[in-house]
Amino acid sequence: MAARGSGGSGGPGPRVENEPAYVLHARAFRETSQILEVFSASHGRMGLLARGVRPGKGGGGRAALLQPFSPLLLSWQGRGELPQLADAEPAGALPRLQGDALLAGFYLNELLVQLLNRGEPQPALFARYALCLSQLAEGAELAWPLRCFERELLEALGVALQLQHDSRGEPIEPLARYRYQGELGAVPVDFSEAGTVEGRALLALASDEKPAPPLLPALRRLLRDELKRHLHGRSLRSWSLMAEIEQLRS
Repeated sequence: MAARGSGGSGGPGPRVENEPAYVLHARAFRETSQILEVFSASHGRMGLLARGVRPGKGGGGRAALLQPFSPLLLSWQGRGELPQLADAEPAGALPRLQGDALLAGFYLNELLVQLLNRGEPQPALFARYALCLSQLAEGAELAWPLRCFERELLEALGVALQLQHDSRGEPIEPLARYRYQGELGAVPVDFSEAGTVEGRALLALASDEKPAPPLLPALRRLLRDELKRHLHGRSLRSWSLMAEIEQLRS
């Protein structure tokens, strides 16, 4: 949704109305307010100051509404890094995320907060995020929706994976094996080399077609390695939690 001007340089700043958005993260600010990190359809990741919305601090219905994963229509006004939230309305039902699906949802949110710059529109990634939440809520197997989201996120960051041609410019061969190396892309390797990915897995990711289950772990390693490069040493709490849960189950 486009912003409306305030009518003067000394006014309260431009106003955005009824922007489709999701809350990614909230932290307390002073007695009754919160600073929200939101992901919006037309403005990308945004920081918003939400006054009087702290749960248990008189926030009322709006406090309950501003929850992660809930599709919203947000209105805000102001200049700079932290405009003020003016209004919030529901734009759909809250997805029912439970167990591993809930953890996966928080993983998506953490990735967006850590890797997206504020104020950069990402409409394709916003659509993929909404789709991924829907898939998680429907009880879909987690691995493939997450891999597709990670691929879309890397593309939004300007570092799209090269999935149809190898590092020499040759078409990816379905039965060949590759080691993915950052800017080089998919480097052909011998079948005996560990930590590689089959060409048919790369092609499946490129075409948005779910590959056979045995191919998914290699794609997970590939995408995580690429995301780690762009996190520049920062760790994700979600990854630590996932590892702890896997250890408890083993």
